[in-house]
Amino acid sequence: MRIGVDGFNLALSRGTGVATYARTLTYCLRAMGHEVDVVYGMNIYARTSPAMREIIFFDSLDQDHAGKAPKALTKRWFSENFGPRRAVEVPMTGRVEPRGFAHRLPAADRVLNVPALFRHAARHYKRSKRFLNIQVENPPAVMHWTYPLPIRLAGAKNIYTIHDLVPLRLPYTTLDDKGVHFRLIRDLAQSADMICTVSEASRQDILSFHPGAERKIFNTYQSFRPKAEIRDDAALAGELSGLFELSPDGYFLFFGSLEPKKNIGRMIEAFLATASARKLVIVGAMAWKSESELRHLKRGQSSGRVLHLEYLPEPALNRLIRGARAVLFPSLTEGFGLPVLEALALGTPVLTSREGALPEVAGEAAIFVDAYDVGVITAGITHLDQDDATCAALRVAGPKQAEIFSMQAYQERLRRMYEQVLKE
Repeated sequence: MRIGVDGFNLALSRGTGVATYARTLTYCLRAMGHEVDVVYGMNIYARTSPAMREIIFFDSLDQDHAGKAPKALTKRWFSENFGPRRAVEVPMTGRVEPRGFAHRLPAADRVLNVPALFRHAARHYKRSKRFLNIQVENPPAVMHWTYPLPIRLAGAKNIYTIHDLVPLRLPYTTLDDKGVHFRLIRDLAQSADMICTVSEASRQDILSFHPGAERKIFNTYQSFRPKAEIRDDAALAGELSGLFELSPDGYFLFFGSLEPKKNIGRMIEAFLATASARKLVIVGAMAWKSESELRHLKRGQSSGRVLHLEYLPEPALNRLIRGARAVLFPSLTEGFGLPVLEALALGTPVLTSREGALPEVAGEAAIFVDAYDVGVITAGITHLDQDDATCAALRVAGPKQAEIFSMQAYQERLRRMYEQVLKE
C-alpha cells in the first residue's frame, strides 16, 4: 500500500534523532514493498513551475524548515494563511545533482510539499486549538507522522509517533511551551487513529497521563540501517589519525544533541575526575544553552582533554564510533536511545544509565551507572578505561543485543501496527 511520512525533521540542515528515525522508517517501508510519500513544508507553491520545485527543494535542505515567516498582508502571507492546504508534487528528475545529500534523503516514491506546513500548523493549533487539515491527491492509506504534530491528512489513517514525554516528565530540561504540549498529547490520545511509540518505557509514560488511550498505543521500538562495512584496522587507524588526530581505542565518545537531558555536564565532570590518558570526544550541536554544561565543556576544552565537534556526516561519525574505547551516554531519560543501539551494532562498548528506555535497548551489553551520581559515572569510565577484558566482552555482546532491533524485527512490528489501524 501507499504510506505517507512527514519531512518535519528531514528538512533540517543538521540531522536529529527524529530525522534518523524518519529516514530509517522510509527505507524500512520500501523494503516491505510499500510505496512511500514524504510530505515536506518548504516554500514551494502550486504556482511554482515543476522544474523550480526541484531546485527549491534541494536548496531548502540546507535551511531549517520553511525559513522566516512572511511579512503580514503580503501575497505570500495571504497564501500561507488562507491558501488551500493541498500538497503539490516535487518531481525528482535528476536534473539537480542529489548525491551530495545521499546520506540525508529518505526513500520516497513521491516527494510532496505543503507550503510552510509545520510552521503554520503550530501557529494554527496554538491559536485555534484545532489540527490543520491537509489534502493530497491520491492520498496514502496511512499517514505516519514521525513526531507529535497538530496535522491531519484527509482520506488517510493518521498515526503519530510520540517518542517520549520529556517536556512533561522533565519539564526543566526543554524549552517547549508545556501547556501547548500537554494539550497536544491529550488531543492525540483522544483523536489519533493510532499512537506509535518506541519503547515500553515511553508507552507507560503516555499511559500514566492518558490511561484511556491504551488500545491505540503501539510500541514498534526502532531500528537502524546497517552501517557500511568499516575497513580493516589499519585503514581505520589512518582515517582517524588523518581526520581527527586520534587513534583507535584512544578516546571516549559522546554523540547527540547537547541539551540538559543528555547529562553532558555530569558526564564531562566525571570524565575529568578520572586519570585517563584518553580524550573525550563530543559530537553534537548545543540544542539550548545550560550554564552547567557550558562551564564543564569549556573547562574540558581548555585542559586539552575534551574535543568538541559540532557536526559530522554519517560516514565520519561511524568511523569515530567504531574506533572509540567506549561510547558514553549517561542520559537523564530517553524514549529509546538510538546512539546506544548504533554503538552496540558497531561492537563499541557502551556506558549508559538505567533511565527511560535505555535498559531495554542495552540489555546486558553495557555498563550501567546512576545518571545523577558523578562519582558512580567516574567509576564506570575508569572501569572501561582500565579493564581490557570487560571491553572485549562488551564488543562481542553489543552486536548480539542489537539484533533484537534488526530491520526484520522492526518490519514485523510495523506490519502488525498498520494492519491493526486499518482494521479499526
